[in-house]
Amino acid sequence: MRTSGKTLKEIAADLGVSTESLRRWVRHADIDAGRRGGLTTAEREELQRLRREDRLLRAEREIKKKAAAFFARETDRAP
Repeated sequence: MRTSGKTLKEIAADLGVSTESLRRWVRHADIDAGRRGGLTTAEREELQRLRREDRLLRAEREIKKKAAAFFARETDRAP
């Protein structure tokens, strides 16, 4: 795109994609290449993975808290 001399709209039409899609791809390529600030693709993927892991760990912790409370009540009832 940068060296072709064509406009973003022309290139998008040649590729059969929307102008906005091509603009986003160029922006992400600039970020990945370090020419622009922002999260790289790898950083974005890691962030998604860590957020999923965090949700899972929080759910596991809640289950363990409920189980501990349940067993504590059961222990108190035992003769």
